[in-house]
Amino acid sequence: MTAPDLSIEEYRALAEFRYQIRRFLQFSSEAAREHDLEPAQHQLLLAIKGLPKGIRPTIRELAERLQIQHHSAVELVNRLAEHGAIRRERPGEDRREVLLRLTRRGESLLRRLSIAHHTELETAGPVLVKTLNTMIRQSKRVA
Repeated sequence: MTAPDLSIEEYRALAEFRYQIRRFLQFSSEAAREHDLEPAQHQLLLAIKGLPKGIRPTIRELAERLQIQHHSAVELVNRLAEHGAIRRERPGEDRREVLLRLTRRGESLLRRLSIAHHTELETAGPVLVKTLNTMIRQSKRVA
């Protein structure tokens, strides 16, 4: 048995939601580039700073958070270290474990970008929420 099709309103709501997400992501990419960062580098800085309490900032964890391959995360870390935005630390006796920390430069970059994103979300956020609520209401009608 095949699943029932969606209504035209559900297709429109889904399309609008994806459009609003893409608009925000485009803003985010442009903001990162204005600060001489690639979008993925900005995401890595944010992931380091915003890790949940108790989660260690390892390359493995950050690769998972960014949904990228380990070797891609290593490349991002290398570029950000060269940029002076992060540093590697080897805490304790196990020298194999490497933790990543933001430098003052990294903190400053992330602060400026995060303030800009927060300001953008004050405008874009309500539209995203409205669109998501529309999708949720419509999906409840289908179920």
